[in-house]
Amino acid sequence: MNLLTVSKLSASYGVSQALFGVSLSLKAGEVLALMGRNGMGKSTTIKCICRMMAAQGQIIFDGQDLTRLQSHAAARLGIGLVPEGRRCFASLSVEENLRAAARAGEWDMAKVAALFPRLAERRSQRAASLSGGEQQMLAIGRALMTNPRLLILDEATEGLAPIIRQEIWASVAELKAQTGLAILVIDKSVKELRSICDRAVVLERGRSVWRGQMAALSDDLTRQYVGV
Repeated sequence: MNLLTVSKLSASYGVSQALFGVSLSLKAGEVLALMGRNGMGKSTTIKCICRMMAAQGQIIFDGQDLTRLQSHAAARLGIGLVPEGRRCFASLSVEENLRAAARAGEWDMAKVAALFPRLAERRSQRAASLSGGEQQMLAIGRALMTNPRLLILDEATEGLAPIIRQEIWASVAELKAQTGLAILVIDKSVKELRSICDRAVVLERGRSVWRGQMAALSDDLTRQYVGV
């Protein structure tokens, strides 16, 4: 049974339509890559799932229709977002950022610190003083503190140094191996996506043009639709 099912999703920015019937699904414990070139509708799809943008179509999460919910209600159902650009609370400390998002459940300060030891070392520092990679770890930790069933990573390694990117990918692999989280990933790192993701959905101009097992995504398809 799917944890998340998105069917025939359409959305617009004013008179400009951005999504044309996008469909995808995700089971508990599965990692799905949402792929495509810039501007093809990936982040718009995420905004619709998280109820930050109006949409037509169907979004079913854990048996509930999300299309009429506000974003905070969708989050409370168990959707944790790591947004593009991190968006940490700059004036708050690492610990305050994490506690601000905390909900009862398996993930707490100690467990986040075990996943990202740097956050424990910098728990009293303001988020604004952290490096980009540390801020990304904090954004992931903050999402985990909501104790989600679905974790969405929107460009989680963009703009980071290669060594930090590898740390982030290692943490995602650990989450996959040790938790029952469903994870939806948007990223351009095809090599790393191949090693972590079970399946992929490819968007082109706001439409789902390919979906299937990650191992079946050929180099030709990658060049055609992802551009790398």
